[in-house]
Amino acid sequence: MASPRETCATGIRTRCPLFTEPTDAVHTPAAELSPEWGVRFPHLDQGASHAHLDHPPRGLRARRRVAHPHRQRHQRVCRRRPGQGRALLSFAVIGDIPYGADQIAAFPGWIQQINAADPQFTIHVGDIKNGSTRCDDPYYSMIKDDFGTFTGPLVYTPGDNEWTDCHRANNGAYHPLERLAFDRAVFFTHPGTSLGQNPMTVTSQAAAGFPENVAFRRQGVDFSVIHVIGSNDDLQPWTGIGETTATPEQVAEEHSRIGNAIDQVRASFATARQKQDRAVAIYLQADMFDPTYTPTWNDVSAFQPLVQALVTESSSFDGDVYLFNGDSHLYNSDQPLASGSHWLSTYGVTGAADNLHRITVDGSSNNKDWLKVTINRPGAGSTLSWERVPYTS
Repeated sequence: MASPRETCATGIRTRCPLFTEPTDAVHTPAAELSPEWGVRFPHLDQGASHAHLDHPPRGLRARRRVAHPHRQRHQRVCRRRPGQGRALLSFAVIGDIPYGADQIAAFPGWIQQINAADPQFTIHVGDIKNGSTRCDDPYYSMIKDDFGTFTGPLVYTPGDNEWTDCHRANNGAYHPLERLAFDRAVFFTHPGTSLGQNPMTVTSQAAAGFPENVAFRRQGVDFSVIHVIGSNDDLQPWTGIGETTATPEQVAEEHSRIGNAIDQVRASFATARQKQDRAVAIYLQADMFDPTYTPTWNDVSAFQPLVQALVTESSSFDGDVYLFNGDSHLYNSDQPLASGSHWLSTYGVTGAADNLHRITVDGSSNNKDWLKVTINRPGAGSTLSWERVPYTS
């Protein structure tokens, strides 16, 4: 990203050098970065490389500009001009794609359109096929090849269609846990590393058996990508292979998986507090707050521990919280856990999360666009902003 044009204390317009914020860099609070503040770079002329002025490197702190003529002769004081350079970086979010033969054919071209926008990374929130087509081995390999054409890093978390729902007769009547193991064998062969042509390092729960649960940190935002799916997180019966209730192994797998997902969410909040970060962003497949129907307890019961954890962690975090999901296929932006929301009573949780904002990405037949998400500079109205970018063909 091009550096913002700066105005220095000398009145000369120049471009101040950039550095790339390391993932363990200390976040500079927004209060220190208003237009009334500048950043001193005492060693600017000795070749030091520094980044966006809103994020000075370790050891440098934002200070109020001092109008002392002798001091200014020795130190350049740069400040970003108001309204310039709002974005720190942008990334893409997609999900429930590709669905059916037409989208399978279009998917490689859509990937190239995302590549052309040059997002720093892409997150796929699950469902690499629709729920009425077969779960045969070659399909997974084909999608893995497609994922390999993303020029930037790709982070993928499984959805229910690629394993949970594979018990259905029209899916091939597979055993879901066998398909889950196969999905992991295809897409998560290098735990701790994303997919894509230029992968990035992530923190993985591979040691616990969940390589798909990953976390990473960028520009004061802690990302947590967790494996939580529709079909009541796989507690609905596998009727296609003759089951009428959830089996003991099915229940054990789900409890272990959601328990580890909750552990990762809590760890991300702990990191955000320790680093004084601005936001936590969570990505999963399941729409736990689908506004298009009134769920029964059997539709959503598995999500209750996670919903309570989100409320508890968010309400005690002094920052923004974002929850991105797919599953219900229709773009939505709301606050399902804010005070007064009916979802609080639906799940029987204690407290509320007024700082949590949920975004559902388009999918299935509504899959006509991808979501461009931007991390804004400190001092913006919100940490993240987003827009739907239509596919051109």
